[in-house]
Amino acid sequence: MNKTATVLDDIKVHVKLKISAAWASVMFLYIYADYFGLYVPGALQHMLAGKMGPLGSTTQIILLFTSAMIAIPSLMIFLTLVLKTSLNRWLNMLFGTLYTAIILITMWSWMFYIFYGIIEIGLTLLIVWYAWNWPRKPTK
Repeated sequence: MNKTATVLDDIKVHVKLKISAAWASVMFLYIYADYFGLYVPGALQHMLAGKMGPLGSTTQIILLFTSAMIAIPSLMIFLTLVLKTSLNRWLNMLFGTLYTAIILITMWSWMFYIFYGIIEIGLTLLIVWYAWNWPRKPTK
């Protein structure tokens, strides 16, 4: 019996795809954490009363600010794939660091928020690490 040794096929994934996928994962985690947050006792009553967590009363400005906070990581999924390398690298380091800090500030309540926060921090730090270590090639 003739057995041929084989190895699993693998391709090199470009850093843009890795970072974009990490942003997509972060967004899924944000969405699920916020969804499960609706099950926290009193959360819906708080929302119906026009209150938004520690920010107090819900206003157009607060909703615009929180919308922008969610829009940035959502846009980074796409922008990471299409922006020129230099700007891409710096934006990912900037926003990866910023969102790590935001998560660290906001995750401390229910255990499921902490669980999601730990994973989100791991991903945003991975984004920063991938951007910082962006592969280089020799100039001609």
